[in-house]
Amino acid sequence: MHESMPELSEWNRMELTTGLCSVTLRALPVPKVIEAAVDAGLAGIEWGADVHVTDTATAAAAAKATLDAGLLVLSLGSYYRAGSFADFRPTLESAVALGAPRIRVWAGGQGSAESDAQGWADVVTDTQRIAALADEHEIGIAFEYHGSTLTDSPDATLRLLSSVDRANVGTYWQPAVGLSDHDALASLNAVLPYLVGVHCFSWWPLEERLPLEGRKQLWHDATDVLRESGRSLDIMLEFVEQDSPDSLARDAEFLNMVALGED
Repeated sequence: MHESMPELSEWNRMELTTGLCSVTLRALPVPKVIEAAVDAGLAGIEWGADVHVTDTATAAAAAKATLDAGLLVLSLGSYYRAGSFADFRPTLESAVALGAPRIRVWAGGQGSAESDAQGWADVVTDTQRIAALADEHEIGIAFEYHGSTLTDSPDATLRLLSSVDRANVGTYWQPAVGLSDHDALASLNAVLPYLVGVHCFSWWPLEERLPLEGRKQLWHDATDVLRESGRSLDIMLEFVEQDSPDSLARDAEFLNMVALGED
């Protein structure tokens, strides 16, 4: 390694930012979510727009509390459906008040196979519209990688992002329900050029929640892929067992370890 480059562990720390989605602890108030994140040794929070950040006032309060605790605001987890052509201003205003670098949105409301040409066109056009609005504030747009949307598979996600063709639009990734480790990693590698963050959990064989370490090899391999990409990416815990801070702390310990490439 060139002497001017950082040690691997230092490089890893710079490139992968570990955090949590506030929906992980949806039942807790903002101060308790922050306390749990700090106690778990995480670096930041994606604030959900369903409970914790519902308008500009709650967004500003969450932003201040997050920064005062020494944490980063990773994104606004919105439930805006691209293709709806709804008023995006409240979501954008909340993101600005939150100081969020990006807004998570959903790619329509139907799976890629069920959506007709007009459905695809609507999602593309609406995404371009909201991306332009967000770009005025230097905010990115990230699709939730999820079933029953146009990002329900790698091929569909790539088709959508290529059609949208906006520099500030990317995608999150998470292992699809029921997908083997091999196929999940293949999907991660496929969308990697557009990836801006990862939602991290271990469900197996379907929606049964396991400790994150319950799919140890998957997350070791996935974080290897993320580090080797050479890009700064967020990896955020979601869906811990029983939605509890204790489960969060346990999973965060494992996540922080694999984020550094350690066993």
